[in-house]
Amino acid sequence: MWVQDERGLHRQFQFANFVQAWAFMNEVAKLAELHDHHPDWSNSYNKVDITLISHDKKQVTDRDFRLADAIDKLGSYE
Repeated sequence: MWVQDERGLHRQFQFANFVQAWAFMNEVAKLAELHDHHPDWSNSYNKVDITLISHDKKQVTDRDFRLADAIDKLGSYE
């Protein structure tokens, strides 16, 4: 579930292993290009942490919510 605060929308995704986490990141990268909106993110083994914020507006906007929704539709993750 996404959590919103003053720094953006945040969510941590957890996978069975690094390979699955990396595959997920590749899919998110494709979505980011499609939406022309790119996440701040990090990966540690089987975890991917994503933050979405519209840097030009210095706040969360509809673009962030649309990308979050698209990411959620990618498939299965814990």
